[in-house]
Amino acid sequence: MTSALRKYNNLTQRIITALVGAAVIVFCIVFGEWTYYGVFFAICLLTLLEFYDLSGLDGMVPQKAFGTICGMFIFSLTFFIEKEDISYRYYFLIFPIVSFVYLIKLYKKFERKPFTNIAYMFLGLFYVAMPFSLLNIAVYENGEYNYEIMFGCLFILWASDTGAYFAGTLFGRRKLFERISPKKSWEGALGGALLALLFTWGIASYFHTLAMWQWMVISVIIIIGGIYGDLIESLLKRSIEIKDSGESLPGHGGFLDRFDGLLISAPFIVAFLEIF
Repeated sequence: MTSALRKYNNLTQRIITALVGAAVIVFCIVFGEWTYYGVFFAICLLTLLEFYDLSGLDGMVPQKAFGTICGMFIFSLTFFIEKEDISYRYYFLIFPIVSFVYLIKLYKKFERKPFTNIAYMFLGLFYVAMPFSLLNIAVYENGEYNYEIMFGCLFILWASDTGAYFAGTLFGRRKLFERISPKKSWEGALGGALLALLFTWGIASYFHTLAMWQWMVISVIIIIGGIYGDLIESLLKRSIEIKDSGESLPGHGGFLDRFDGLLISAPFIVAFLEIF
C-alpha cells in the first residue's frame, strides 16, 4: 500500500494515510482493551525502532535490540498493572532490568563511547516508551478500560495537527520558531488551536467521563504539547540533518513525525488526570 500511494501528490498521500491510520486506531481503541493494547504496542515498537535507527545515523551505537525489548516490556508491564492483572509491585522490576545494559556494554569490545550510547538507549525509553506506557494509565483512569479519554485525546491532537497544517499552508506568514522549523507559523499554531478547541467542545458534549473544564485543560495541554513536540522532533532531525524521521507513513514521514505531539503531551495529561 505504501508504494501504491507514492504516485499521488503529498497532500493526497497525507489525507489517505491519515484516514486509513485513524480508522484502524479508532476501531482498535473502541473495540476493546486487547485491540487497544495490540495497536499501541505496534505503534510504540515502530516508533522506538525508528528513534534508534535515527540515533545510528548520528554516529551513535545505542543498544537497539535490548532498548526495544526494555521499551516494550515497560509498555506491557504498565498495561497489565493498570488492568490489575498483576500487582503494582512489579514496577520495581523496571530499573534492574534496564540496568543490564551496563553489563552488555562492559563486555562489548571496540566501542569508543559506550556511556554516550547507553544514554541514547535510555533517551529512547524516556522519549518514546514511557509516554506510550503512560497512556495505559489514562485508559484505566476509572479502574476499568474506558476508551473515551484516549479517543478524545487523539481526536483533539489530530484536529490540532490538521488545523495547523491547513492554516499554516494558506495563511502562514509570521514564523513561529524559524531557527528550528522554518515552515511553522503563528497562523498555523492559531488555526490548530481553534480547531482543537472546537473538537474539544464537541467531544466534551458527547463523552462525560470527564467534565467540560477537564477536557478543556487536556485540550490546552495537547495544543501546547503538539507545538513543542513538533519543534523538539525538528530539533532532533536538524541535528541529524534529515527531513523526515522515516518513510513509513506516506505524506507524514515516519512514526516520530506523526506521534511527536502525543509523546510530549502524554506525561502532562496523565499527571493532570492523576492529580486533579
